[in-house]
Amino acid sequence: MTDRYPTRTSRAPELLAREDPVCWGEPGGGPLGEEDLAVYAATGFHCAERLLTDDEVAQCNAELTRLAGDPRLLHDDRLVREGGTGEVRSVFEVHRLSEPVARVLAAPKVVGLACQILGSEVYVHQSRINYKPGFGGGPFYWHSDFETWHAEDGLAAPRALSVCLALAPNHPHNGALMIMPGSHLTFVTCRGSTPPGHFRRSLSSHDPEIGTPDRASLTTLADRHGIRMITGPAGSATVFDSNCMHGSNGNITPFPRANLFVVFNSVDNAPGKPFAAPGRRPSFIAARDITPFGR
Repeated sequence: MTDRYPTRTSRAPELLAREDPVCWGEPGGGPLGEEDLAVYAATGFHCAERLLTDDEVAQCNAELTRLAGDPRLLHDDRLVREGGTGEVRSVFEVHRLSEPVARVLAAPKVVGLACQILGSEVYVHQSRINYKPGFGGGPFYWHSDFETWHAEDGLAAPRALSVCLALAPNHPHNGALMIMPGSHLTFVTCRGSTPPGHFRRSLSSHDPEIGTPDRASLTTLADRHGIRMITGPAGSATVFDSNCMHGSNGNITPFPRANLFVVFNSVDNAPGKPFAAPGRRPSFIAARDITPFGR
C-alpha cells in the first residue's frame, strides 16, 4: 500500500497537505446539521455542552472510581500511572472493563456522531479514561493522534475521530483540552524511528521522544490557526478529527479533571501493517476487531 503520510524518517519534518476528506457523511445521516458539519470540516472539531445526562455522568464516575481501585488491574497494562506520584493516569479498553461505560458509548447520540462524520459503520479503535487529579495531574504534550495510529497501528487514512466526554468540569486552569483549529488539514511528519516496545514508554511519558512534533512545526501551526481551549461542564462533549493537533497542560489546582475518550474508526479504514513501527501495538490500545459498534 502506498504511504501517503510518511513519518518517522530521517528527513527534516514536513507539513503535508491532507489528502482525505474530513466529513465523509451528509446532513440527515446523524445528529449534526449542515452548518455543524461545515464547522467541523473547517475546524476539525465539534462541541456539545450537554451530551450526557447527570445520571450518565454519575454512572461513569462511579466506574472511574471502581476501576482505579480494582486490585485485579494493579499489574494490568491497561492501567497506567503517573511516573512521579503513582496516581492513575489512564485506564484503557474501558468499554470492555465496564458495562455502564459501554452503554454510554453505544448510545446513538455518541456513536451516531461518529457514523455520520465518517460516513460508515464504525468500531472502537481505542477507549480510555484520562485522569488529572488535583495537585498532580500531568500534561499531555502536543500531538496528532493520526500520526501514531498511522505509524504504529497501520491506519492508512485519517478516517477516525475521538469523542471526549467530560466527567468533571473542564476549566482553563485544570488542564482542559487544547486544539489548534484547522490543524487537521495539515499532517506534521516526525523524525526518528520507532523502537520495539515504544508504546510502554509513550503511555506514561509527558513528552515522548518518538511521534512528537518538532517545535518549529508547532509554532507554524499555532501562528496559522491559534489555540482554542475546550472548556465545559461535566457531561459536555468534544468530537475531534484524528489529525487535530492537540494537547493539555498539567493540573496543579485542587480541582480534578477526568475525561472519557473513545476513538471510533471507520470499518472501511481497518488497521493493517504499521507504516513506521516494527510491530503492532497491543489490542487494548489499538483494536484489531473491526466489528461494528453500537447501531
